[in-house]
Parts: sequence; C-alpha cells; structure tokens
Amino acid sequence: MTVTFLLIRHAAHIDLDQRLSGRLSGVPLSAAGMEQAAALGRALANTSFDRIECSPLERTRQTAAAIAAAIGAPAPREADALIEIDMGDWTGACFADLAGQTAWDQWNRERGTARIPGGETMAEAQARIASHMREIAATSPDGATIALVTHSDMIRAAVADVIGLPLSQVVRFAIDPASVSRVAMGDWGSHLHSLNERLAV
Repeated sequence: MTVTFLLIRHAAHIDLDQRLSGRLSGVPLSAAGMEQAAALGRALANTSFDRIECSPLERTRQTAAAIAAAIGAPAPREADALIEIDMGDWTGACFADLAGQTAWDQWNRERGTARIPGGETMAEAQARIASHMREIAATSPDGATIALVTHSDMIRAAVADVIGLPLSQVVRFAIDPASVSRVAMGDWGSHLHSLNERLAV
C-alpha cells in the first residue's frame, strides 16, 4: 500500500522576507503570489488528487483554492495539523529586529531542542504533521495522491521525519514559495521522491 503526498508551500505572501508572520490573520498572498498560485495550479492541472488539504491560514487557503480550481477539484479541507509553527512572542516581528537576538540565533542553530519564546518547538510541529500524514496513509486507498498545502518549516519538518534528518539540520535545504516536495508513504515505510520542485516559475 502506497500513498503519495505533495507537500506544497503556499505562494508568496505580503510579508515575505520582511517579518515573521507565523499564525497572524490577515496575511494574504501578494499580487506576485496570486500569479504563482495560479501558475502552480496550471502546472498541476493534469494531476489527479484524491484530496487537497491546507493549513487554516489565509495564504495556504488561497494557494490550495487556486490548485483546486485548476484541476476542477472540490474545495480544499482545512487541517489544523498543517498550521504554521506557533511563533509565540516572535509572531509579527521583523526579521531585521530578530537578527542577533540570542534566542533567535539559538532557534536557528538548535532546531532540534530550542523552544520559541511563548511558542512551539520544532519537534512538536514535526509530530503534528508526521502523525497527520501517517494517519492519512493508513486510511487512504492504495495509490491515493494527497496534496497538503502548508508552510516552509512544516514541510522541512515532514521531510526530516521521512529521511531521518536531525531537526538541527533542516536549515540546510530550502523550501521556496509555491514549491512542491513529494513523499511516498505506506505500511512499508516512507521515501522522499523530490524536494523543492519549482513548478510555478
């Protein structure tokens, strides 16, 4: 039994590279992001998805909706397990203001153990998405293809779980906006089939 997951990062949003949006509401895709999402939908138009799920945040919902529209699929389901890591006290902070702070540097250096002030550890976030994927794999028909539209660090966490990479090393690979990473999972285990495919460019 094998289920294929497409782990899709949302397209570019209005705060991209400026501040740590985290779980803030009211952070939609930018104009460029809307174009990216549409292009990604076109690139995936010939893919037959059994289900599309997304984080409850606006930027992921918009991206998932663009994909669903392109392939004529039902509206995506929201899944709390896919929501962004809880950025706690850093939610909404500008990256320029975080740079050089001891806790920020520790978080980026020690992802396997550091806790965000007032927020989650990456291990907790990893447990959320990995458990969700295993549950889907165990309850879906053989050969199913599932799209999960989520956030960069959530995808990094899921990929690290699949390949056995320590969380302290996840900053060594990029997950770009509107990118696709493919994972196969079943009762035999799991494999990473591709990483950070940039189909929308």
